[in-house]
Amino acid sequence: MEHHPAGNHSKPAFTDPKEAHDSQQHHANMAHMHHEHMATGLSRHNRHGEHEHQAMITDFLRRFWVCVVLSLPVVALSMMFQQLVGYHLDFAYREWIVLVLATIIYGYGGWPFLTGLVSELRPHQAGPPRPGMMTLVAVAITTAYVYSVVVSLGWLRGTERGPMDFFWELATLIDIMLLGHYLEMKSVAGASHSLELIVQMLPSMAHKVDGNTLNDSNVSMLVTGDRVLIRPGERIPVDGEVMEGSSAVNESMLTGESVPVQKSARSTVIAGSVNGEGSLTVRVTRKGEDSYLHKVIHMVQEAQNTKSQTQTLADRAAGWLTILSLSGGFFTLIAWLWTGHDVAFAVERMVTVMVTACPHALGVAIPLVVAISTAISAQKGLLIRNRTAFEEARKITAIVFDKTGTLTKGEFGVTRIKALTNTTDEATLLRMTAAVEQHSQHPIAQGIVREARKRGAIIPAVQHFQSITGKGVSATVNDRQVVVVSPGYLKEKNIGLPSDAFTSGAETVVFVLIDNQLMGYIALADAIREDAKGAVQRLQSSGINVYMATGDNQKVAEAVAQELGLDKVYANVLPDQKVNLVKDLQQQGQFVAMTGDGVNDAPALAQADVGIAVGSGTDVAAETADIILVTSNPTDITNLVDFGKATYSKMIQNLLWATGYNVVTIPLAAGVLYPNFLLSPTIGALLMSVSTVVVAFNAQLLRRQLT
Repeated sequence: MEHHPAGNHSKPAFTDPKEAHDSQQHHANMAHMHHEHMATGLSRHNRHGEHEHQAMITDFLRRFWVCVVLSLPVVALSMMFQQLVGYHLDFAYREWIVLVLATIIYGYGGWPFLTGLVSELRPHQAGPPRPGMMTLVAVAITTAYVYSVVVSLGWLRGTERGPMDFFWELATLIDIMLLGHYLEMKSVAGASHSLELIVQMLPSMAHKVDGNTLNDSNVSMLVTGDRVLIRPGERIPVDGEVMEGSSAVNESMLTGESVPVQKSARSTVIAGSVNGEGSLTVRVTRKGEDSYLHKVIHMVQEAQNTKSQTQTLADRAAGWLTILSLSGGFFTLIAWLWTGHDVAFAVERMVTVMVTACPHALGVAIPLVVAISTAISAQKGLLIRNRTAFEEARKITAIVFDKTGTLTKGEFGVTRIKALTNTTDEATLLRMTAAVEQHSQHPIAQGIVREARKRGAIIPAVQHFQSITGKGVSATVNDRQVVVVSPGYLKEKNIGLPSDAFTSGAETVVFVLIDNQLMGYIALADAIREDAKGAVQRLQSSGINVYMATGDNQKVAEAVAQELGLDKVYANVLPDQKVNLVKDLQQQGQFVAMTGDGVNDAPALAQADVGIAVGSGTDVAAETADIILVTSNPTDITNLVDFGKATYSKMIQNLLWATGYNVVTIPLAAGVLYPNFLLSPTIGALLMSVSTVVVAFNAQLLRRQLT
């Protein structure tokens, strides 16, 4: 592998016309238009979705507080609540005040659930209607409201038992459900805008070459065959072929290749990668929908749309309870009418069953657990963006790691220093090399300088610094000529390579010549994270197969895999191949987690059952992932599995309690023990409150379990 190339800092022989300066503001305005054009509407859609999600969170909170304020007088004036607590408060127009306030609560607070019912019962492309929590709540509050209005208007007077309204039950049910949905939405991240972030990696302007002149042009206006100049440090705006120049291009966030790739005439470059120290003139070969980045966008969108079809645990439980509520209510009505009881009594039993079937506890059973586990996980370095994926982390049977920035640190570190003569020791060799390399921005150069400073070396000043095109750099250090070069330079000069220089396929080796004599070499590698091996072993001990998929070459990949003891390694893997790898494992029946940090990982992160991004990576990877590791610590992945198991277990406990309450109370509400015992709405409300308290207390126990 060649060392860093010369930086071509000479200015190109182009003349910038005056119009380019006069139109600076125009270009700035065009930049925003370009990004939207490149996203082909996707970024606008995602941005709208995120804003819509935030607006829904705010709306639920506002509705909750308004309804709580209105509920206080409704509860206080309810005869059912007065009997429960033991006081009496009655006056003229009391029932009308309660009716008006309850109507506002039903219409304003219940609106999200009523519209949610319509949405859940509407046929979906993926299958038949799927009644969930919204349907269950809407049925309960509508039943309670309609029945209570009928009672308040006196249409059920003169029954066996004086019927009582459910207005206070209605109000508290809506309050708790609004709070539960607010907590749920707050804990789950908003709609991903990863596609927009990917598009934003592309510069909006390019330096278009027109003959002997250079014009700043909007990238969207370029066509295949146009030539553009990419200056040192700039992002490459289009897929293309290098026509002139030489430079090292950083493609790590696109392909996963940790070492900058040397580019010269006839080399291909990818839009979104970062040019190194040299200038490049590139001919446009692909743009728009045909570009590499847009293919990545398409894969991310496709995978996200596929994975979004799953239903949450609470929704599945709510779906069954909806069926139970409706069937149980109508069966109760028919049964009491069949046995000769009057309509009012039968209707009251039916309504009691239907309201009881919608447990307040279920409204907070899952959201409370989610809120607690999300907060504690964040304290432990895990940011949860997708609740469903977090719940299902317990199912992971295979995990695919990206290498660069995930299992490794994503930066070059010195692994060996070897002095080949008695006249120069390792410390001197490192100090002299760092002196030359301090003027270069190449990752290898930065790794050497970083190592010298870590060892406390005093780095001397240099003179006559220059680059050797595609081979290395040279300078005068303390009146001695120091050259730092790649193996290719030694071969050109017919200088023999030391036999012990190349001992690991994961290392890059640079050679140091002082006054034309080979004095030694320095080996560098993308350093493996200290805790990576322990994390791999813990995962394997849990029965999880650990794989690595990387854009690096086979030798580097195998060296890392051997040191970490991985089950299998895949090298030279492009983004579409990573997606296919995840799909293949899923087709084999594996529940797959994917861990990565770059744009090249985004499609696979979206496709995986659980996508995990390390915090040091790009925003694109983080936005596509379900869970983000804040500290980039692989050990946190093992914590993720443990947290997922504990959280899911607590959810099941709460659901069993919340629904178990219904299993017991619904038959009692229907009147199976009548006339010996008949569950009154008052007692049902009391049991409901107890159930809610128990569920809330059980959720709090998770805090102790995870800390």
